Amino acid sequence: MDTFHSAADLRACVSAWRREGRRIAFVPTMGNLHAGHFSLIELARAHADKIVASVFVNPTQFGPNEDFASYPRTLEADRAGLAAQGCDALFAPSVDEMYPFGAAASVRVEVPKITEVLEGELRPGHFAGVATVVTKLFNLVQPDVAVFGQKDYQQLLVIQRMTQDLRLPIEIVAAPTRREDNGLAMSSRNRYLSSEERDRAAVISRTLCAMRDGLRDGQSLAEIEADARSALQAAGAIPDYTVIRRAADLSVPDATERIGLIALIAARLSRARLIDNLLLDI
Repeated sequence: MDTFHSAADLRACVSAWRREGRRIAFVPTMGNLHAGHFSLIELARAHADKIVASVFVNPTQFGPNEDFASYPRTLEADRAGLAAQGCDALFAPSVDEMYPFGAAASVRVEVPKITEVLEGELRPGHFAGVATVVTKLFNLVQPDVAVFGQKDYQQLLVIQRMTQDLRLPIEIVAAPTRREDNGLAMSSRNRYLSSEERDRAAVISRTLCAMRDGLRDGQSLAEIEADARSALQAAGAIPDYTVIRRAADLSVPDATERIGLIALIAARLSRARLIDNLLLDI
């Protein structure tokens, strides 16, 4: 597996593949890779001949009181893991390489409406940072297909909307959420949790399943959301939201809707802020 730190070197590699008629898949990450990330590489292999992964902790998607400085950076372990998974190229740029005029003076890509709720409301500017860096990476890699995890569901919708609106010729593939044995969604931020806290954090996936069951049993959406919040609080978690929304655009459903919905949870436990979701196909 080749590792590139400059845009010019990456482009030279990708251009050579293009001349050979290769189909290229791209998996963007912030590193500190785990089995969930590696499942994205596996899925990408089913869609392309060559795979590029990126490892870049993007400063513009972190708020002033978030964990940019402490976010785990494990490039050598990430490189070894990607090579073992059969990734063909790793792009690991510096901040200066990605933001040559400085992050604060960077051109910004913003996706309206869908970024103004849930994570977007709680983390102002987050999705502008995501959309900006992904657009830059798409421009550098110019993939045929890009793979994103469904755990970050709102981010997935933002990338899909951005790609469609900018008419980028890239297929966006959604990868199912990988989970620990206790149901906890795999996340780089799980490293902030002790073993006991990981066990307690499994309440999030259990609560999502309870929200699905409540919908099947005819509970009102308001009751389901309130019960979910209570369940998290009883387990010692601090919920930011426990909601049911339309899966297509995260808008608020009518009280009688029962199809095309998704349950979403964001909650804090110790140092970790965890998000998860479950499509409610009943």
